[in-house]
Amino acid sequence: MMVEDSVENSGVDSRIAPDTKDWTWVLERPCPECGFDPAAVERAGLGDAVRDNAAFWATALGDPRAAQRPAPGVWSPVEYACHVRDVNRVFAGRLEQMLTEDDPQFADWDQDETAVTERYDEQRAADVVPDLLAAGERVAAGYDGVRNDAWDRPGRRSNGSLFTVDTIGRYHLHDLVHHRWDVRWIMGE
Repeated sequence: MMVEDSVENSGVDSRIAPDTKDWTWVLERPCPECGFDPAAVERAGLGDAVRDNAAFWATALGDPRAAQRPAPGVWSPVEYACHVRDVNRVFAGRLEQMLTEDDPQFADWDQDETAVTERYDEQRAADVVPDLLAAGERVAAGYDGVRNDAWDRPGRRSNGSLFTVDTIGRYHLHDLVHHRWDVRWIMGE
């Protein structure tokens, strides 16, 4: 699935290639791109880490360049923020499933289809920020509320990838950290 740039007939191929990688390996070793290290994550700090990430996006989207793509085929910070908002929503639902159901199988989520359907390329930064902050707070509060005896509760994706509450939190956090790294240019990082 491709996401088209909102600038029509620009003469530049601005489609976004779908991400088809299986990122579960990031639970076993640091990410060579963004530097995320799953072993360095304290599960008691997951909620605060999610909130810190949401605060980053609120600041980054205040930049007047936030809706600009840095290169053809690369999402703008607003588009990444829409994705982060939706990732937080999806993981809040998965966390709730894991805490209330026995070994749930998660519904498939096509992130590329969501980007097209939700028209990430047309969303305004000022409209994205409140929803992103709310979604971040919801999932952060979920992690804050995990009882000590619930961190090992299982859940799985339809492809068979097995997670615990602990590992899905680390996997989720990597997604957030990686997308912050993707837009580091806007904050001069």
